[in-house]
Formats: sequence, C-alpha cells, structure tokens
Amino acid sequence: MVTTTQSSSSASAAAPAAAEEPKPPTTNTAPAPAPPKRSFRSFIWDTDTHLKPHAELVLLRKLDWSILSIGCLGFFLKYLDQGNLANAYVSGMQEDLAMHANEYTYAGTAYTCAYALMQMPSTLVIQRIRPSWWLAAMEVGWGAFTFAQAGLKSSAELYVFRFFVGFFESSFFPCLLYVLGSWYTKAELAKRVAIFHMTAPLGSAFGGYLQAAVYENLDGARGLAGWRWLYVVCGCMTVPVGLATFLLLPDTPYTTRAWFLTEAECELAVERVRKAGKAAPVRITPKTFVRILSRWRWYAFVLGYVLYGSACQASSYFGIWLKSEHYSVVDRNIIPTGTNLISAACVVLWGFLSDYTGSRFAFVVGPLTYGLIPNGILAVWPLSIQLKEFAFLTCGVQLMTAVFYTWANEVCAGDNEERALVISSMNGMQYAVAAWLPIVIFPQTMAPDFRYGFPATFGFVIAGIIVIIGIHFLVLREQRRATAPPDLEDFPANGEELEENESGVKGVVEMPKQ
Repeated sequence: MVTTTQSSSSASAAAPAAAEEPKPPTTNTAPAPAPPKRSFRSFIWDTDTHLKPHAELVLLRKLDWSILSIGCLGFFLKYLDQGNLANAYVSGMQEDLAMHANEYTYAGTAYTCAYALMQMPSTLVIQRIRPSWWLAAMEVGWGAFTFAQAGLKSSAELYVFRFFVGFFESSFFPCLLYVLGSWYTKAELAKRVAIFHMTAPLGSAFGGYLQAAVYENLDGARGLAGWRWLYVVCGCMTVPVGLATFLLLPDTPYTTRAWFLTEAECELAVERVRKAGKAAPVRITPKTFVRILSRWRWYAFVLGYVLYGSACQASSYFGIWLKSEHYSVVDRNIIPTGTNLISAACVVLWGFLSDYTGSRFAFVVGPLTYGLIPNGILAVWPLSIQLKEFAFLTCGVQLMTAVFYTWANEVCAGDNEERALVISSMNGMQYAVAAWLPIVIFPQTMAPDFRYGFPATFGFVIAGIIVIIGIHFLVLREQRRATAPPDLEDFPANGEELEENESGVKGVVEMPKQ
C-alpha cells in the first residue's frame, strides 16, 4: 500500500513538471516590410533617392539650385573668358597687334603661370575665409581685367592682362570642387561635378559662337574691332555673376550662414556628411603638411592628373589647323565647338554612369584609353583632312575630369585638409606644367602639324593610363586593410593598452592595477 501511494504521488508530481517543459519558439510568419519602391528619379538621378526622407530631398534641391547654379554660371564664364584669347587671335587680333612668332604662346603662358600660382593656396585660404566672399571677389576681379583687354595696344599689355585674368580665375575651379565635395555624398557627387564641369566645354563652345556673332554684327561698331567687342561682352556677363556668388553660395556645412537654409537643414547637412565619413575642418599647422605628404595620395593623384591634363592639349590647336587650311573666320570659330559639345556630353555621361554603377576607376581609365585613338591619329598626321578633323573632334571623348576629381574627393574624404590640398594641387600642378610644356612641344613655328606636340600627347595618354591603374590598386589595398580583421598581435595582453604617440607610432603601456 505504501509503495502504491508513493508511486501515485510521484506520478502526480511528474505531471506538472512535464507540463512546465519549455515549448519550441514559435516562428513569426508575418511578412517582412517591403523595401521602399524605387522611383523613376532614382534611376535617372541619385540612386538612393527613394531611401531619403522628404526633408533631405528638400535640402538637396536647395543645394542644387544654389551651388550648381553659381558654380555652372561661374565656370561657364571662366572658360568663356579663358578661351576668348584663341577666338580673338584668329579673328583679327594677330594682325591688329602685329603679333609674330610665339607671342600667342607667350600670352597663354602668362595666363597659365598666374593660374597655377594660386591653385594650391586657394583651397587653404577658404579654410579661413568664407568661400562665398573669396570667390565673389575673385570673379569680379577677372571680369574687370576681361574688360581691360578690349583696349589692348600691344603684345606686352596682353601678357600683363592675361596674367591677372589667370590670377583671379585660379581659385574658382578648385574651391567649387571643394565646396561640392563638402556637401554631397558618394551617390550624389560625380554627376553634380560632371554638370559643373560640363559648363567648361560649353563655355568654350559658346565663345566660338559668340565671337562669330560679334564679328558679323559688331565688327567696326564705334570704331572697335570685332575681337575687342568680344572682351566687352564677356566682361558684362562676368561681373554680375560674381556679385550673385556672394549672395547664393552656401559655403560649407560647418560654416554656412546661407539665408535660404533653415537651422534644421543646416543640422541635417552636418549629419549627412558625418555619416558619409567626411572629416570636419581642423586648424592647419606645419604638421598638417607633413601628414599629407607622408601618404601616397597627393603624389599619385597629382601625377595622374598632370599626365591626363597634358594628354588633353591636342584639341587646343584645332583652330590653328583650320586657319592653315584657309577656312573662313566664322568656320574657324564654329567648327572647333564640335569638340567642346562632344566633351560636354561625354563628361556628363561618364559622371552619371559612374554614380549609377558606383565605379570611379572604370570611368577614369576607360575614356582616357579611348584617347589613344585621336592622339594616335594626330601623332601620325595623315594626309586625309577628314581623318584629322575626326581626331580633333573626338578628343572630347576622353574628357573625364569630373569623375577623376570625384575619385580624389572620396579617397581623401577622411582628412578634410588633405582633400583640399590634393584637389587644388592636381589642377595647380597640371597648369604649372602647362605653363612651359606648350612652348617646348607646340611652338607656333611648327604649326600646324606640331611634329613634337601630338606624339607627346599620345605618350602622355599611355603614361596616364599606367598611373591610374596604379592608383586603383593602391585604393583597393587601403580598402582591404580597412575591412580586414585585426591580427591577434594588435590586441593588448594582460592589462596593457595600445597607445599612439605624437609621431603616430603605437606603443604598449601598462594599465594601472584595479
């Protein structure tokens, strides 16, 4: 009986225990929320448009209307004013000023020397002075000296005026690139830099149409030759845009006082660039330059861009070749605009494709590789006029400047001062080389076949491709190192901690006992 009772008790005790055993977790069968549907705009504009909140889209619209409007207008006029020397030269200035031998080349060199002089300092200056103030003053300055060229009386005056035009124009391009890189993220930047840079060939093309129209309608008006009226018209266009720059350029996310941005939008802008990994500005000291120059980025990007820029010089001599073939003044101004229009279309195409695919390298090395064809044709200098014209026109296909600068902007995004110096040095060093290189390889005494110049540009294309491939592998190496798991040797052992000293070398220090 006792045994039976105990068995019953055990059975009754086991029942609740069995009931309390944990049940397997239930599977949540509710469907996961669907990702946001991609809008049509995300296919033709920013690929992440459908992921952005309304407030961010409003901010981007304001930035586009302000930065891109001022940037495109200013850069258009910069290239219009820069290129009007070539238009004026083939439209009567050569004869009126009795220019001979290499004086045209010397005038271009005076401009280029001044332009190169202020490239590198300019992006450092705007770390202390607001870009809107600095660029407005520079633009009004080059507009004033553009006006002054209408009264030229000699080649010596031309050298002086071109020097000051170059000096004041020099800040615009690198500073606008820096401002664009300060506001926009990786999915947004290349196409906007491309739109900004597209206005350069458009400005050059418009200069040809403008000079043709001025020559046809104003030549001799009020006693001024048509080429002098070109400088008057260009100056009238430049100065008002300079004044608008002061009012509309929003500086950078960390310094903006733009009247059209709300406080919430300013905070959102700062948060966006922080998430994108863009470093905030810091005080510039001698150690800043030591830090930058101890890395590979400055050297590689500057060398690559100098070679690329030197490879793009061939198309500048299109008009001189047309003159040697006895084309009319109007044709000499109109036909080379085809190269500029092709350049404008291609620079935008490469920028949009680069943003859409997320690849920078492919759309830097690809267009430059195509440059082997037109530069190779000109190096051979065939008898066929049509083949030479094809080569001059399609030199514009290799224009991928916007993607190249976007690449540099992104690779250096983690160091604001390095980004500023690399961008300005790329353009500055290229112009420094361009100050003397045309005198050596494109002397006017060798026109129009330039038996040294065109073979040299072909060689620059090859060298540029090699350097760009090298940059690509260096970037890949950095990315692998950044994503690789740390080695066990990098971890401190037994109460020790890695500490970095002032020279950047890590050492082990013993932690205090608890």
